[in-house]
This record gives sequence, C-alpha cells and structure tokens, in this order.
Amino acid sequence: MNILAPTRPRISIEIVFDLVCPWCFLGVRRLLRVIEARHDIQASLHWRPFLLNPDIAPGGVARQDWLTRKFGGEERARRLHGTLAELGAAEGIAFRFDLMRRVPSSLDGHRLLRWAGQQGPVEGLVQRLFEAYFCEGQDIGQAGVLAGIAALEGHDPLAVRALLASPAETEWVHLENLRAHRLGINGVPCFLLEGQHAIAGAQEAEVLDRLLEVALAAG
Repeated sequence: MNILAPTRPRISIEIVFDLVCPWCFLGVRRLLRVIEARHDIQASLHWRPFLLNPDIAPGGVARQDWLTRKFGGEERARRLHGTLAELGAAEGIAFRFDLMRRVPSSLDGHRLLRWAGQQGPVEGLVQRLFEAYFCEGQDIGQAGVLAGIAALEGHDPLAVRALLASPAETEWVHLENLRAHRLGINGVPCFLLEGQHAIAGAQEAEVLDRLLEVALAAG
C-alpha cells in the first residue's frame, strides 16, 4: 500500500540584499543553511535587489577611496573586517578583503540575477557572485566577469554579455530598490516571510529558524 507523504507547507521568503554587502553574504549563507535543514517546509525564495551605493559609477571606485569615505580611515575598517572574517569562518566563508581592489556597481549583478531567475532557481549563482567578490577579489561589476561566473551555473556567457550590453532589467532593479525604501528598509540583508514577518540583519541561524516557526504558525 502506498502512503502519500503529507504536503509540506510552502513559505514565501523575500530576500532584500546587495551583492557588495558582506553582511548579506553572511545572512544569506545562514538562511540557506536553515532552509536546507528544514525538511518540513518548501521555501519559495524571491531575490530583491537593494543598492547600497546607488550613485556609484558603472566602473566602480577604488576600494581604498571608498573605505576612506565610509569609515574615515583603515583602522575602523580593519576592525570590522576582522569581525566579519571570524563570523564568516564559522559559516565556511573565507573573506579575503585584502584581495579586493575595487567597489563595483552591483546594478549589473542584480540584472543578471533577474534574467537568470526567469529560467530557474538562482541560489547557486547568488553564492558564486558573493564568493567571487568577497573570497576571490573579482570585480563583479565587469560584464566579462559576470558572464564567466554565470557560465559556471550553466548559462550561456554570450547571452549574458548581450543582456548586460542592453538596458534590460535596469528599470526593474531601480524600481525594486525604491520599493524597498518605501517599505522602510534602509539596511540589508532583510528577510520578509509571507509578506508580513520581517527581520533585518545577518541574524543567527536560531533566530531565522524561530522566524520560520512564526510564519508557519500564522499561516
């Protein structure tokens, strides 16, 4: 006799993030770990762009100049990097801030994810983009770099280059960024479950798991 397994409840999770945000890398890694361990739910992930540096030039800026403007010097940035390196190591993330030479515009990366998301899940591509920037120091603002990373996930690099050479999805990214601000989101990452249960920051896995329980109970 065949016994049908009970249907697992589906939970919609909006992930508001930026590809050049180390806290987003950490928070997303924790969230994906929690979801992978929860065999009792089906998580439907929706990746929402947020532009931490909306006015940055298409070619990006020298990281040293950016750090000086943001932190007023290297000492404060060095302390922050030390904290992130320690937290990242616990999640299997090897932050290499010493390899990063430029702060890129994340616009094209978000455009790529929007395009790829119309073809299937993009969790793997998101992780590869984070790793390329934060662990390998690659400039993810460059079309060639993005095409190469997308190819590792099975996408046609020529199609990616054609996409990025066009204005496709640019308006969508800016509208999503505006939507996030109108929702009161001023920092990322921010996770929104079922459109009503929100939490900001790179929360510990236990906190994210409890939020899932709250969303399930409310559903």
